[in-house]
Amino acid sequence: MDKLRAEILSLPDKDRAELALQLMASLDGAPESDAEQAWDAEILRRVAEIDAGTAKLIDRAEFSRRLRERIGRA
Repeated sequence: MDKLRAEILSLPDKDRAELALQLMASLDGAPESDAEQAWDAEILRRVAEIDAGTAKLIDRAEFSRRLRERIGRA
């Protein structure tokens, strides 16, 4: 495992990112048959809220703060 980790960490950023995405996807299992439609509907709903002015938006700094807080790096 250590040898594999060292080899992976020596890859260029782009290749490591692609590998990371593939590994994460392999842990998720098969997607639900209606998942793509559900995400499309959710995206359209959120865009509509933004367009209507009913969405509560936050700036990048606040988003980063909340994300760090959630993952325990406040």
